[in-house]
Amino acid sequence: MSTQLPAQPLSPLDGRYRAATTGLADYLSEAGLNRARVEVEVEWIIALTDRSIFGTSPLTDAQKEQLRALYRDFGQDEIDWLAAKEAVTRHDVKAVEYLVRDRLSTLGLDAIAELTHFACTSEDVNSASYALTVKRAVEEVWLPALDAVIAKLRDLGTEHADAPMLSHTHGQPATPSTMGKELAVFAWRLERVRGQIAASDYLAKFSGATGTWSAHLSAEPDVDWPAVAREYIEGMGIGFNVLTTQIESHDWQVELYDRIRHAGGILHNLATDMWTYISMGYFAQIPVAGATGSSTMPHKINPIRFENAEANLELSAALLGSLSQTLVTSRMQRDLTDSTTQRNIGVALGHSLLALDNLRRGLNEVSLSRDVLLADLDANWEVLAEAIQTVIRAEVVAGRSTIADPYALLKELTRGHRVGPADLASFVEGLEIGDAAKQRLLALTPATYTGIAEQLAK
Repeated sequence: MSTQLPAQPLSPLDGRYRAATTGLADYLSEAGLNRARVEVEVEWIIALTDRSIFGTSPLTDAQKEQLRALYRDFGQDEIDWLAAKEAVTRHDVKAVEYLVRDRLSTLGLDAIAELTHFACTSEDVNSASYALTVKRAVEEVWLPALDAVIAKLRDLGTEHADAPMLSHTHGQPATPSTMGKELAVFAWRLERVRGQIAASDYLAKFSGATGTWSAHLSAEPDVDWPAVAREYIEGMGIGFNVLTTQIESHDWQVELYDRIRHAGGILHNLATDMWTYISMGYFAQIPVAGATGSSTMPHKINPIRFENAEANLELSAALLGSLSQTLVTSRMQRDLTDSTTQRNIGVALGHSLLALDNLRRGLNEVSLSRDVLLADLDANWEVLAEAIQTVIRAEVVAGRSTIADPYALLKELTRGHRVGPADLASFVEGLEIGDAAKQRLLALTPATYTGIAEQLAK
């Protein structure tokens, strides 16, 4: 048996790929969650004392700053303290409560120690903490990474707006487009879903053991506790869920993860299309100095950025789908299935973030081979059959032609056959159509049969 390795990260997100995903760890790691929990506990104390509840006096600005430093300066000492305390309490949120109480004592604020975690159930603190951490992770890390991919697609869409290319509907030669327009489609799709993600709700509850404010009212029946809770939660920049069980129902999370999974599906489509365009020679990959494509074939430059993105988007989609399916349900007023599930939010978003990083880098490492696109178009003149039969139909309607069934006529000429420019020119010359229509068709080539693709791309 081999000797045991030194401690190693089990997940590649914390090992091989850590550089690409480290921004999420600041929010969605266990330490990030605990920092947010300290923030929620501290701000609740400040909210209660600001209202002089139970005869307390509002804290001075200096005292508030001292308290807020508990989460603003949260670091290794607090991480180690909580780990040691949780080993005893066997309860993560209770350990956070004890940390805040300990620091209150250090600051000489023992008189308000009992306001720590006052009338709270763990889910009050957790729901607010997850709302804060997920919101910050999405808005400050994930969305900027998505924006970088969208921006690159927009740039490429504009740069290649006028680059005609053969389309391949069902994998077969089809009406030409431009590469810029095809890439602009992805930017357009992603921008729409991005708007939905950016408008997401991030909700928390703060209503006690079963969502009824029972303990609060027992302690002080004359306070409008729902109003106090709403003002407190909304004051932290997140939304308030007034009607819940013990837990915040997580519907906002289901909505968010489904939207991110939707964006991932579009990105997956982009990755596979780019891989295919590279395999067809439409894009050349720019060599990176010192890089190896194959361990045995020196000539190869493999499209690893798009392959990596494809795989990580599939992992992310699976995890996001599992999160959505699990979090939508809680037995009766509470079960703990959401506890371990939510600890994997960072993993799900991490695989998505890694994919975004690879897509951005991949799009920066390709060069359009316009000569290949033009050669492909020149080898497929039969795609003009659509234009010819459509013009004939218009001429029939206008009374300038008596040709019967134009579609069948072009089908007979082109289906399953290769036709060249001379063949089509001869065919068009013999058509019974007006001279203006005939000249438009004779001037048409596969490279110019792109409609308004260039304008659409721009």
